[in-house]
Amino acid sequence: MNKTLLFCVLFLFYSPGGFTQPLRVGEPAPEFSLPYATKDSISRVPLRLSDLVGTVNIVLAFYPADWSMGCTKEVCALRDDFSKLVALDATVLGISGDYVWSHHAWAKHHNLPFRLLSDHRHEVARAYESFNEQTNYTRRTIFVINTKGTIAYRDMEYSVADSLDFERLRQALSSIR
Repeated sequence: MNKTLLFCVLFLFYSPGGFTQPLRVGEPAPEFSLPYATKDSISRVPLRLSDLVGTVNIVLAFYPADWSMGCTKEVCALRDDFSKLVALDATVLGISGDYVWSHHAWAKHHNLPFRLLSDHRHEVARAYESFNEQTNYTRRTIFVINTKGTIAYRDMEYSVADSLDFERLRQALSSIR
């Protein structure tokens, strides 16, 4: 192999914009800081993942958009089963590209008991391999970050139509305890 070709291959694999290894269970969760809203307010202070690590298991629920039918079904299912997740020492963070004003109105409308984070530039979704470049929307994925700050579970094809996906999430949280 000539040196130029070898250099190009190495550059693609090791450059910041090149190919990266997928996030794996057991690896540190990528840090982030995002603005957020709840049903009661819009926070003026962004939430950092590291602020929660060590206190509780974190369910990161990436979803495409507020007010859409599938996403409404997803967050309402998480709302309805929120007490089951809290009983497993977990909190939920919903993440999409929508602005905090939309998050606040949507959370209030559906009485959501968890924070909705605004990843408008999709940087966090990209870091968690949850962004679809073709549609320019966040994909529906689920991650569990344990109290050590590592990825304990991931579902890259989470479906609101499949109750088994929520059961697998619940089992993953149970196994962390």
